[in-house]
Amino acid sequence: QVRLVESGGGLVQPGGSLRLSCAASGQTSSTYALAWFRQAPGKEREFVAGISWSRLNTYYEESFKGRFILSGGDAKNTVHLQMNSLEPEDTARYYCAATGSTISTRPSVYDLWGQGTQVTVSS
Repeated sequence: QVRLVESGGGLVQPGGSLRLSCAASGQTSSTYALAWFRQAPGKEREFVAGISWSRLNTYYEESFKGRFILSGGDAKNTVHLQMNSLEPEDTARYYCAATGSTISTRPSVYDLWGQGTQVTVSS
């Protein structure tokens, strides 16, 4: 059974950085795209960034361009989300998701989700 496991969340001061990682374990296929979503209390889950199955193409929600960088890891089943210049508004639970389709901003497209990792930006 395939699982997605996120790591790297934590407490950071405003202006700081965090690097989240998502690793797929189990009987994985390389032909799946991965994406990061986040959800703050009382808000809908929102798309942050995604990476194609080839790990060559990345996509960002406009508001995260320039601050967040998504990249493939050394292993094709691992991706990293580098988050810079974090603000209190970035406080949320961040989720990794996989789809056998192309990257989409719609959560319903994704077949598999991790448990999420909490990011808290506070002084």
